[in-house]
Amino acid sequence: MPNTKKAAALRYNTQKESAPRLIAKGKGETAKNIIKIAKLNNLPIKKDEDLIELLSKVEIDKEVPAQLYKAVAEVFSFIYNVTRK
Repeated sequence: MPNTKKAAALRYNTQKESAPRLIAKGKGETAKNIIKIAKLNNLPIKKDEDLIELLSKVEIDKEVPAQLYKAVAEVFSFIYNVTRK
């Protein structure tokens, strides 16, 4: 069985939101497009297959559930370390 690429995109506006939101998710061509858009916008990309599996169960434009905060915090820590923003 071929390994289908999956991707998700998160947004966290600390001024307006109480938790990060899932703003896009998909597999196959959709995943490739999510990654392409991230690259075109110079957004950091972190590979975490376990987290992708968990995020795939979250509805788009919904806050990330509290039980995923630790994993998502690790992603945002990675982003901060890469971008210093």
